[in-house]
Amino acid sequence: MDTSATMTLNQDDTVEAAPLAPPGDLAVWFFILAELLVFAVFFIAYAVARTHDVALFAVMQQTLDPDAGALNTVLLVSSSWCVARAVLAVDGARLRTGARWLLAALACGGGFLLVKGLEYADKFAEGIGLSTNTFYMFYLSLTFFHFMHVVLGMLVLAVLWHGVRRGHYRRGRLSGLESGAVYWHMVDLVWLVLFPLVYVLH
Repeated sequence: MDTSATMTLNQDDTVEAAPLAPPGDLAVWFFILAELLVFAVFFIAYAVARTHDVALFAVMQQTLDPDAGALNTVLLVSSSWCVARAVLAVDGARLRTGARWLLAALACGGGFLLVKGLEYADKFAEGIGLSTNTFYMFYLSLTFFHFMHVVLGMLVLAVLWHGVRRGHYRRGRLSGLESGAVYWHMVDLVWLVLFPLVYVLH
């Protein structure tokens, strides 16, 4: 039997059997799973409350601005794409490019906060608050909880941008960058559920 062929087969078997690790630190994944669980509880509570007063929820949904929600969806999806591009750039030793993509992601995140802030200002000017009715109690609680996650995510991105500019991340040392990227993608994913649930679905 050909010894070289056997060695090649064994090497291939080793590669195929190697476990694939998720990007970033494992602790971050546990944190993200915990955060997703909290959001899931919020979503389930919203759905249950809606079944008890479908008419109220349907009428109150009409008072929201779906265009603002759609714009924020575009901003967050674009921001996640920019973060993904940043990781690829840094992995390819293009640190300046990676830093620019992170700045673009921050700009999109800032746009999200601005649009959401204008929505809040409009509702508060109308005298709407947590005690207005059940729908607005859930709307304000859910969206503000997510709003604060966007703020935290932007702080993380700002730290990563600073680290990339200083050369702290490179191929083989991407764990911190990947962890921040995974968190930001989680924030994006939650909004992709929250937007249709609160703004669109009747």
